[in-house]
Amino acid sequence: MDSAGTGSWHVGDPPDPRALDIASRQGIELHGTARSVRPKDFLEFDLMLAMDQDNLRNLEKGRERWDGSTRIALLRDFDPESNGELDVPDPYYGGPAGFDHVFDLVLRSCSSLLSDLQARKLRSRHGPPSPRSDDP
Repeated sequence: MDSAGTGSWHVGDPPDPRALDIASRQGIELHGTARSVRPKDFLEFDLMLAMDQDNLRNLEKGRERWDGSTRIALLRDFDPESNGELDVPDPYYGGPAGFDHVFDLVLRSCSSLLSDLQARKLRSRHGPPSPRSDDP
């Protein structure tokens, strides 16, 4: 697992202090520095998740350019409460509660994604997966 941006404006920066604050309040430690998506990411990762439509398009262009076979989806494709709103809003513009709101969206989406991946793994152990029309 890794995290990277499709733009380069934050490359080398540590996590935002507001992200560190919400993570700390949830018992999560954030480390590292921001980086951009690399060509080899499209060969090394099975799944890449975008936070919004712009990043999704950038990842799809990168996959085409670098001949990757990585599955690409929006993170909120896995959010059971998305109600059709699939973009994760940028917390920088969400006021004081912006990072809390985004944390909740991401946590809910990641929990659902993890359940989906565990179910797929179980199905693969017990024969070929049954076709699902809702596979992203």
